[in-house]
Amino acid sequence: MNELLGKKALVTGGSRGIGAATAVALAERGADVAITYSTSADAAATVVKEIEGLGRRGFAFAVDAGDVVAAADGVRLAAEALGGLDILVNNAGVGAIAPIGELAAADIDRVLAVNVRGVYATTQAAVPLLADGARLIHLGSCVAERVPFAGMTLYAMSKSALTGLSKALARELGPRAITSNVVQPGPIDTDMNPADAPSAEPQLTNLALPRFGTPAEVAAAITYLAGPQAAYITGTELTIAGGHTA
Repeated sequence: MNELLGKKALVTGGSRGIGAATAVALAERGADVAITYSTSADAAATVVKEIEGLGRRGFAFAVDAGDVVAAADGVRLAAEALGGLDILVNNAGVGAIAPIGELAAADIDRVLAVNVRGVYATTQAAVPLLADGARLIHLGSCVAERVPFAGMTLYAMSKSALTGLSKALARELGPRAITSNVVQPGPIDTDMNPADAPSAEPQLTNLALPRFGTPAEVAAAITYLAGPQAAYITGTELTIAGGHTA
């Protein structure tokens, strides 16, 4: 369980849900972990306390993931606090679900700012700071592969962009033994998409395994990709969605 001992990780949007579970899972495997958060300072402090309770160093930085300057500054602050950077998990994301004709310009701007521009700025700032052999892991979505519902145009488009980014990074950074992959969750029980919400039942009808996944199940896949056994996996997508695409 110490395969990441001495590694230094940054998880964006790490104060809750998949991000929080990932930050703690990385610490359980030996990594020191910094997280960014938007407004949930108390939740971020709780995650840091969990990381420190595991004997690892933990840091939290308030960052607007949709502001490219702030996103880049957050990376530099994290790398300075950690003393380097070996793992970047681009987890921060937002959604706007509605028919295409009902999406306002502000919705489009915010989703693309956080899910695309912010991810690009974060990664761009991280690349010169990454150690050789580092790991880039981007949180996409199963709707980048298959869209079973109407109203997903903006969200699916934004998450599909991460596949192109990740594959290009795999080629560009391969000479440094840096891997780049996308994890694509399906319905996961979080406060953004709770398993007991009215919207849950329609999502279950599209799955081979008729249940919501857990943040811990996604975090387990992320930590595998961050570890030494995944050194030859790059430029690919790992879908964790209960058979959403089966």
